[in-house]
Amino acid sequence: MTGKERRARIVELLEAAQAPVSGAALARELGVSRQVIVQDVALLRADGTAVVSTSRGYALARDARPCRLLKVRHRDDEVADEMYLIVDLGGTIEDTMINHRTYGQMSAHLGVSSRRDVERFLDDLRNSRSSLLSNITSGYHFHHVRADSEEALDDIERALGEHGWLVPMSDYEREALR
Repeated sequence: MTGKERRARIVELLEAAQAPVSGAALARELGVSRQVIVQDVALLRADGTAVVSTSRGYALARDARPCRLLKVRHRDDEVADEMYLIVDLGGTIEDTMINHRTYGQMSAHLGVSSRRDVERFLDDLRNSRSSLLSNITSGYHFHHVRADSEEALDDIERALGEHGWLVPMSDYEREALR
């Protein structure tokens, strides 16, 4: 089992659990040391998975709001407009993700839910030597977007489409990128 497969299994186990699961129990289940589990949890958190530590073990933080995966494409100078549109319509941009033919899937946690968050993100981008993750996929990227209702997600999706930013997903993408 690869590390990626093991981390996916950890998420599956935590999703199925009715109570927190200890690191020792996860280690036994997966045939690794507790330290490997600690490292895997750190990597899951870095990738945006909301794993919380409790006195009784690990659990997933559950956000009951509906979430939708959206595929978009826009120019670099439209990033602010795209993000403002989503948060102004009540959305939270959980992450940005690309699916590169050579490098595979890459994602970064964002947690952007307000104009202030958008400004912080843009400031961080301007003050770094980095560029947008989507630049290596010709602007194509995905966002998991949460909102208080399916109707709000419909509004966000419709508005992205009206701006010409929404891109249809292939069946492969829909299945592979959940």
